Parts: sequence; structure tokens; C-alpha cells
Amino acid sequence: MRRIPLGRSGLEVPELCLGTMTWGTQNTLEEAHEQIDMALDHGVDFIDTAEMYPVNPVSAENVGRTESIIGEWFARTGRRGDVILATKITGANGGFVRAGAGISSAAIREAVEGSLRRLQTDYIDLYQLHWPNRGSYHFRQNWDFDPSGQNREQTLDHMRDVLGELQRQVAAGRIRHVGLSNESAWGTAMWLRLAEEMGAPRMVSIQNEYSLLCRLFDTDLAELGVNEDVTLLAYSPLAAGLLSGKYAPDVTPPGSRRSLNPELGGRITPRVWPAIDAYGAIAERHGLSLPQMALAWLRTRPFATSAIFGATRPEHVKTAVESTALALGPEVLAEISAAHKAHPMPF
Repeated sequence: MRRIPLGRSGLEVPELCLGTMTWGTQNTLEEAHEQIDMALDHGVDFIDTAEMYPVNPVSAENVGRTESIIGEWFARTGRRGDVILATKITGANGGFVRAGAGISSAAIREAVEGSLRRLQTDYIDLYQLHWPNRGSYHFRQNWDFDPSGQNREQTLDHMRDVLGELQRQVAAGRIRHVGLSNESAWGTAMWLRLAEEMGAPRMVSIQNEYSLLCRLFDTDLAELGVNEDVTLLAYSPLAAGLLSGKYAPDVTPPGSRRSLNPELGGRITPRVWPAIDAYGAIAERHGLSLPQMALAWLRTRPFATSAIFGATRPEHVKTAVESTALALGPEVLAEISAAHKAHPMPF
């Protein structure tokens, strides 16, 4: 499997990353461990989690359960050194995590300690800020995003406070590298500038939603990523299953994510179905699997990208791994570009 640089960290990660947010609700401990074993067998040694996982649903009794499941795998197998482990501290309005208090130096100390305990490890390879305290245009908030209430100097002071604590955590060996999630181009640029001024850890990655159906990253963030060596960790590369081919307006398989979250986080709109049909028709014309085409397309992007795929069954891991052998030709890519122009931002 092809490996890509993780920013300027010196660390290389595979082009696929195993997502874990269903472990503890939709997946049992045994199923999660089977997924880890299968992923490692195929060269996917990159696992992403978060202190607030699992989801579907997020609840007070479940917070931290996914990290504990991963920790049990480390304890059982003794293979911590075989995994590049990423986790995240929950941002403001995180609900059941620290009463939604958000990210601060004190919160980082508490969160890192909790994650290390649950994960049964003494270090985290990549520690990410799940979303910014000041708010975000992600999760469909781009339609009415309003930054006018932000206070620039307060934001920069907050960033300095956070970077100082991240620097202490790196110096103590508890975390190796740091990254962002659900950030903007301006926010990322400020984190990078302040880290350089302070001699603090540099953000090596940004974990944002990105797929054939969600391409907000393609402009300013793409340029920033290329020029500043910030690697995209693309979550929901199959648009929460919409690009798997399993859904239709009147079709929702039992036990699927849509059966638990009917609107799929705002992704179900009247415009999304024609877009899915357009991409599905391209795959069919060229004898391709739609989900594998969607994953293979990510590998053609002009910026460093590792796709975080979720799996509720072993065959989902197999589908993702097999997509790495698929090379999309110029004709397919041209048709994908035409479909994107015809169906921009369908949700």
C-alpha cells in the first residue's frame, strides 16, 4: 500500500486509515478487534479515534468506549508498536465530554491523561483538535456560517495557550505530533504561524470531511495543504455510506447508519440523489464498484490525502483495501469532473 508523508513530521502513513467511531455502538469489541487484525494484515496500520467516540448515538454512558476497545486490543496483542494511533480532544459544545467546556491547556492535560488510560498506552502518535472552540463551517454549517462574532485577539491568545500545552505534552513524550480537524484555512494558517513564532509543535494534518459529494477542501485549504505541507485526513470519504450504493430515497438497510441517523447529519437532501446517480452511472459504464471508485478518486487529488474509512463489517475493510489497486483513467476522471460541475455541493 502506498504511504504518504504526514506533514513535516517525518512519519509516513498509509493512504487508508481505519476509522473507529462505530466501535461500541454498532460494533462489538470482538468485531472491532477483527477489523484491526484485518486492516493490519493488509498494510493499514493507521487508526483514528476520539475521546468522544462512539457515535450513533453519542451518549454519556458511551463516551470513551471506543478508545477502551482499542486499548483492550493493545493489551491482548502487545502490538502497540505496529500501529500509528491518532485520537482527538473534543472541542467546545462537545456535549457529554467535560460538560462541553471546549479546548484549553487544562482540558488537554485532562483529555490526554484520560485517552492514555483508556488506550492502555503511554503515547499518542497524532493528537488532534476535534473542532475549533470559535465555531466551524463544517457539518453543514457552511450554509449560514457567520464569523462576525469572533474576537481575533481572544482566538490568538487561546491558540497560544493550547500550543504551549501541546509543546509540554510533546516534551513529556505523551504525544508525538499534533493536527487539526474541522478547521478553516484562516484557522490553520494561524496555528502554523503561531507555532513557528513560539517554537511550538507544528500542525501536520487536518482531518476534514472530503468526498465526491463534499469538496469544500478543494480551494483555499487545498492550496494551504500543498504549500504548507499539511496532510488531509479525509473523513466520510463515502459520504456516510451514500457512495456505497446501499441507500435510495426509500431504501434504508436495517442496522445501517441511516437507520440510526435518518438525515445522515444533514447529507440527505433532494439534490443528493441525482448526484449519487450521476457517479453511480460513471462507475457502471466503466465496470467499477461505486465505493471503490470513490476511494480511488481520492488518490488522484493534487494534495497529500489519507482516507479514513469506517467499517461495520469485515467486507467493508476488504472493499477499501481493494480500492488501492484501482487506477482511474483519464476518461473516468473527466466524467467525474463533469458530474461535479453538474451537481456541486449537493448537501
